Amino acid sequence: MLRKLEDTARADDQARPFVSLGLAFGLAAVLVFGLTLPMTRLALEGFGPFAISLGRAVPSGFLAIVLLYYNGESFPQKKHWLTIMLASAGVVFGFPVLMTISMFHLTAAHGGVMLAMLPLATAMAGALIAGERPSLAFWLAGIGGSALVVVFAIVEAGAFHLEMADLILIAGIAAAGVGYTYSGLLARDLGGLQAICWVLVFSLPVSIPLLWLFAEPVETAPSLEAIFGFVYVAVIGQFVGYYFWNKGMSLAGVARTGQLQLLQPFVTLPASALLLDETVGWRHIVFALAVVGVVAAGRRLRVGNGIAK
Repeated sequence: MLRKLEDTARADDQARPFVSLGLAFGLAAVLVFGLTLPMTRLALEGFGPFAISLGRAVPSGFLAIVLLYYNGESFPQKKHWLTIMLASAGVVFGFPVLMTISMFHLTAAHGGVMLAMLPLATAMAGALIAGERPSLAFWLAGIGGSALVVVFAIVEAGAFHLEMADLILIAGIAAAGVGYTYSGLLARDLGGLQAICWVLVFSLPVSIPLLWLFAEPVETAPSLEAIFGFVYVAVIGQFVGYYFWNKGMSLAGVARTGQLQLLQPFVTLPASALLLDETVGWRHIVFALAVVGVVAAGRRLRVGNGIAK
């Protein structure tokens, strides 16, 4: 019994540096993702929702092809194809499309607080798909933080129900949780860079035809701000951010890394005020401060990790 405890402690000591490195990558991803909503709102000033949400995968997909060719990477094995396609369905199509549509009706500050539900969605997907077993306290922390977000949305709406745009964004959050989980599984086998590259490459045969069919025509020349917003979400958000995120999940686990996204409102809120001149009221700040307490609690909770081993 004593030897078993010593072996467990030794394994924990060996894994701790990898978990810390994974959380550092996850934090870098949160900083990138925190600007996605404000940049999407900027892009919407010159482009339609489908042009942005479907078009963002195209330049990043061709960038992925160049990097894969430059690095001499071989085509992924058949056993990875389904995982790649499921990750693509969540992070290339489901979340970007639904998030962009919701941003057509919501402020970036409002959406930034709503996205604090992502850790719960990611933890649920990790438990169901990746074999992670978060503790009951971890679940309670995630549910508590998400409940605060729902209350915030209801208070903002001024009615005892969620607006359709909020429901669309919640659906996008669920899609992101599933996509994040499959991306983390893929990154465990292929590495963070290969994982996001192949996800984007596999999406091109779908995203290009959908873009041609559904993209709204641009009636007037978009402003430089709109172009900058689109370039950010297409290259930095869709490519760089997901590389950091996949790498973090592969090292620290899906559920533990996912908790970091409760910090995302503290990037999105000031960015919304500075870039979009949106009003960040006391409700945004109070609810954001409340959910960050869940991060502090969740970070201390042990999570059975099916990915970082």
